[in-house]
Amino acid sequence: MWSLLPGPGDGRGTVLRLSDDVCGGDRMSRRAGRDGVRRVRLLPFAWMCSGNPLVARSPAHVRASCSVTGPCRFVRRLGVFYMSFPSPYAAFAASLLVTFLPSLASAQTGEDRSAGSADDILVTGRHQADLTVPNSTGSRLNLSPLETPATLSTIDGNTIRARGDVSVNDATTRAPGITSVANLGNGGTALAARGFSGQGSVLQLVDGIRLFPAAGTITFPSDPWMVERIDVLSGPASVLYGQGALGGAVNVLMRKPNTRHTDVDGEIGYGSQDSFHVAAGAGGPLDEHLSYRVDGSYRRSDGYVDRGQSRSYALSATLRWAPTDRLVVTVRDDYDNQNPMRYFGTPLIDGRLDHDNRDRNYNTRDGHVRYRDNRTSFQVDWQPSETLTVSNQAYRLTSKREWLNLESYCWVAADGFCPNGANDVRATPGRIYRTDMTGIVHDQTQWGDQGSVTLKTRIADGVTNDVVAGFDANLVKLTYSHNFGADPQVSVVDPFAFDPGVIVDTQGIAPRYRTRTNEYAIFAEDRLKLGEHVSIVGGIRYERDRIRRWTIDSTVAVPTESFALDKRLGNTTWRVGTVYQPVPTVSFYAQYATGVDPLGTLTTYTTGQVQFSNATGDQVEAGAKAVFLGGRGTATIAAYRIVKKGLLSQLTPTSPIEQVGQRSAKGIEAAVSLDLPAGFGIDANGSILAARFDDFVSGERSFAGNTPPDVPGSTANLWLGWTATPAVQARVGLRYVGRRFSDNANVFRIPGYATVDATLSYAVTPRVAIDVHVYNLFDEDYAINSYGAQQWVLGRPRALDVSLRAGF
Repeated sequence: MWSLLPGPGDGRGTVLRLSDDVCGGDRMSRRAGRDGVRRVRLLPFAWMCSGNPLVARSPAHVRASCSVTGPCRFVRRLGVFYMSFPSPYAAFAASLLVTFLPSLASAQTGEDRSAGSADDILVTGRHQADLTVPNSTGSRLNLSPLETPATLSTIDGNTIRARGDVSVNDATTRAPGITSVANLGNGGTALAARGFSGQGSVLQLVDGIRLFPAAGTITFPSDPWMVERIDVLSGPASVLYGQGALGGAVNVLMRKPNTRHTDVDGEIGYGSQDSFHVAAGAGGPLDEHLSYRVDGSYRRSDGYVDRGQSRSYALSATLRWAPTDRLVVTVRDDYDNQNPMRYFGTPLIDGRLDHDNRDRNYNTRDGHVRYRDNRTSFQVDWQPSETLTVSNQAYRLTSKREWLNLESYCWVAADGFCPNGANDVRATPGRIYRTDMTGIVHDQTQWGDQGSVTLKTRIADGVTNDVVAGFDANLVKLTYSHNFGADPQVSVVDPFAFDPGVIVDTQGIAPRYRTRTNEYAIFAEDRLKLGEHVSIVGGIRYERDRIRRWTIDSTVAVPTESFALDKRLGNTTWRVGTVYQPVPTVSFYAQYATGVDPLGTLTTYTTGQVQFSNATGDQVEAGAKAVFLGGRGTATIAAYRIVKKGLLSQLTPTSPIEQVGQRSAKGIEAAVSLDLPAGFGIDANGSILAARFDDFVSGERSFAGNTPPDVPGSTANLWLGWTATPAVQARVGLRYVGRRFSDNANVFRIPGYATVDATLSYAVTPRVAIDVHVYNLFDEDYAINSYGAQQWVLGRPRALDVSLRAGF
């Protein structure tokens, strides 16, 4: 607990040794402790933790630090100095704290910025969270990144908004080694990590809850205004969250109520491509036990291609009830409604990107894309004692997704055929061949419940054990509608001047099949701490999945159903790792983990996959993490190798499909974050990756040695910040993605790219700021992803946005 007890009568205050009461929980007590003294909150604080100075940003910060560094002693409340030291060594350390306190305090987060300072509206801290702060994404035991034997990155929501990222996907790809493979087909959310890509290898979560994709598509959440932070766990995460996480897991944590005081913030902006955005939020305590948070955001734009209009809005409401210090009940509802830009990519002309058709949209004028998602959750957290915690979260997510578009385009070569073989009838050379009129509707509902019990025990002096055990259960119902039997719609148009036309659907979109997916899992995780320097962390998960599918005949007056398949899958995944901390702020770790990926998408399992099981994989990883410069710098580095087995392979066109293929990836990831003197700051990360098919044959052709599609060989992100005056801040960001391939044969290459973004912020008052964002400063033409071998989904050209941001 946070405590200030009366001094011995000499006015010096009291030096406190933090007890298990302080280090053991996430709550602050407003009631009297066992000694009868009423506890009070003092923010910010100066503490000494095993001789290391600490400016406490929050109660959680002190608890996290003492759990890493050992006992902490209260030294100074900002503005009042207490001289109470048990030894000359502590006095010397405290004198250092007093000397450097102003520079340390300047790096505090928004939670403790003093009123009246421009820092109240300007985001001056690093985007990476303190490595000593507990994080629930990398471990269900709520270990800090320093204590976790895995690579865990965090991007703060305030920094996301200050940088001007316009989507959750944009923000997530600022993390080390994470790149976008987003397109309209996957909901604009798919990612690549550590040599593996797509919704079946990089898992998406919201507040720790796994989202089940349908046909490789997830559309929630989308708006960064709603985000508290984004955590990225790199490498196999199946032991924590289930199948589909061999490359990693991304956990989007939504904004939550402030239980101490009322916050009101908002922004309004306008920019290039007639882009407009307005958002606002408010939250705080209603009384001693009840607090709330509400947010809303609206965006629209004309887009950067013809007929590229888009619009979206998002709403969120949270109510938190804490009847006692040990019980918290949270109810939340989120709603997203998106009409994204109806753009499926730009066809290459003679194998190259032609700048003259950079803003052309080859979809029809009446193309249609819409996503609607609604999530409701009910969470209970109960701590009956200091060593025991019980948690449960029940939830429901509904998704309605609609597409009706002409999706594929290719340039016709001199021989009358597209280089990618899209047309089997000769067409006019030099024209664009448009085809694949596709209509699809997903009507999906996911119900689930997740519960866990955590127990912390002391075994002997310096030896403690923390264990968590729990369950995970989900039911997903999906009705899949399409128009795949319609007559083909084909048109050949001039690349630069053409009538986009309209959709000609001779069949109509109707339900064609439905599935019911049940998932049940039990899991456990344990951490054994052997003294101050060594800990062992292990976990295990068993998951059982059952998929049933019914075919729907919608061609008759009264649609009928017929049973198609009943598939059961079962997998056990586990991990074990060790962490060595020679000093509290440095850790070295090694880990072995296993993972599972589905062959396609679990909820849209097909009859052709019934005889096969999930693909399996494992990873070996080792790395180091450090906090230095009195907490103003952090650094991480990791090396890994992942092997995935059980790919579907067909030796000849007539031979049976076998599950014998293998692919692998090995690489290095590193990140560094620094708050430097004179208002400068650096955030940088990068990765080097070698991914390949080890054994993969299709149609009598071996792809062994080739690079899998959508996997770049290197990535980098760099942000340079400068707070020139208390009211002026500048940021420059670089994003680099190496070359990729869009096919298994590595015939079609997507070149690497580097884009530069810049932001200038001016605090008009301590509560109001004007932001100027320049995206793609040098107007680079680049491909985010491909939609077919020679159809690139291009990124935003140079754009200027100006916004007014306020916080009270």
